Amino acid sequence: MRFNKETFVAGFALFSMFFGAGNLMFPPLLGLKAGDAWFMVTLGFVISAVIIPLLGIFAHARLQGTMLDFAKKVSPTFSLIYCILVYLISITLPSPRTASVTHEMVIQPFFGTSAWLTSVVYFSLVLLFVLNRSKVLNLLGKFLSPVLFIVVLSIICIGVFSVQNPVINPSEFKTPMIKGLLEGYQTFDAIGAVVVGAVIIISLKIKGENNFIRNRRVIISSGIVAGMGLLIIYSGMIYNGALFSTQFETNVTRTELLSGLSFITLGKIGKTFLSILVGLACFTTAVGIITGTADFIKGLFNNSQKVYILTAVIACFLGVLIGQFNVHNIVTIAIPALMFIYPITIILIVLNILPNRFTSPLVFRAVVVVTIMFSIPDFFGSIGMQKFISPILEILPFGKYSLAWLIPAIVTLILMNVLSYKKDKIIS
Repeated sequence: MRFNKETFVAGFALFSMFFGAGNLMFPPLLGLKAGDAWFMVTLGFVISAVIIPLLGIFAHARLQGTMLDFAKKVSPTFSLIYCILVYLISITLPSPRTASVTHEMVIQPFFGTSAWLTSVVYFSLVLLFVLNRSKVLNLLGKFLSPVLFIVVLSIICIGVFSVQNPVINPSEFKTPMIKGLLEGYQTFDAIGAVVVGAVIIISLKIKGENNFIRNRRVIISSGIVAGMGLLIIYSGMIYNGALFSTQFETNVTRTELLSGLSFITLGKIGKTFLSILVGLACFTTAVGIITGTADFIKGLFNNSQKVYILTAVIACFLGVLIGQFNVHNIVTIAIPALMFIYPITIILIVLNILPNRFTSPLVFRAVVVVTIMFSIPDFFGSIGMQKFISPILEILPFGKYSLAWLIPAIVTLILMNVLSYKKDKIIS
C-alpha cells in the first residue's frame, strides 16, 4: 500500500465529506454524558462511525461501480429502491441539517439574520461547488479539509494538555458501548460511505484514471487516511467532553457545549475558530452528499448532464426548505429513518467485503431479508410505539438495545453458507 500526495488529497477529501454537522455535534455531548465510561462509549462510536464506513470505502474499491452494485445481488429492483431511499434520506436529513447547524452556530449568533437567508446563501454556494464537481477532490483535499482538521485538532490538544488532575463525572449510561454504537448512527457515516465513496471513483475516472488495480490502491489508501483522521477527531472530542463534564450542566445542548469547549480551550478567539470549523464541516458534507446524489441520478438517465444539474438544483432547493427546522427537530426526525436504513446499509457493506464464495446471491437475499424483518420492531419503537413493541424486543437478543437485527443476520449468514456448502458437497 502506497501513500503519496494523491492518496492524501483524496483521503482528506473523503474525510471532509464524512466529517460534517453530525460528526461535529455528537461526540462532545456523548463524552460529557459518558463521563468515566468515555473509553467504552468511544469504542462503540468508532465501530459505527469509523470502522463500518471504512469498510464501505473498501467495498467501493472492490466494486468500483455505482451504488447500485452494493445491493445488485439481492435483485436489481431492490437495489434501485434501496439507492433511491438512501439518496432521498441523504438530501432531506443530513444535507439540510448542515445548513441548520451553520445558522445556529455560525451565522445567527454573530449576525442575527434569518434562517431563510442563511439557507439560500449556503445552498447557492453548495450548488456552485457541485456544478464544478471535477474540482471537488482537489479543492476539498488541498485546502478546506486540512484547515478543518487543524482547527479541531487544536481544540482537542489544548483541552487534553491544559487540564491537570481532571475530575470526570460518573457515566449516565448503563450500556456505554451500545450507546456509543447507536449514537454513531446519527453521523450518517455508513450511509455516507456508500454515497460519497462513489464520488471518489467518478472523480478519478473524470481525471482519466481507469486502471482498476491502481484506483483500488488509491481508494483503499485514501480511505485509511480518512479513517485515521476520523478516529483521532472522534476519540479526542469524546474525551474532551468527558474531561470537562464537571463544568457543564447535564442538560446543556450540543451547540452550547461546542461553544463552551472552544471558549475553554481557545478563549475568545475560540468562537471564531469554531465558526470556521462548523462552516467548513457542514459545507463540505453538503457538497459531498449532493454531488453523490446528482451522480447517481445522472447515471440512471444515460449520464445526462442536464439531469445532473436538475438533481443538484432540486437537492439544494430541498435543503433550503428543510434547513429552516432547528437542529434538534432534524435529529429527532432522523431517528426512525436511521433505525430502518442503517442496519440494511451495514449488512450490505459487510456482505460486499466478504469473499464471493461466502456471498452468493441467495446468501445476499436471505441475510438482507432477515435484517429488514428484524429492523421493523426497532423502527416502530422509534416512532412512538415502544409500548406495543417492547414485548417483542424483550425476547429478541439485543432487542432492548435497538439491535434486534444483529444476531439473526449473523446466524442467517452462517446458516446459509453451511447449507450451501452441504448442497455443493452432495452434488459433487
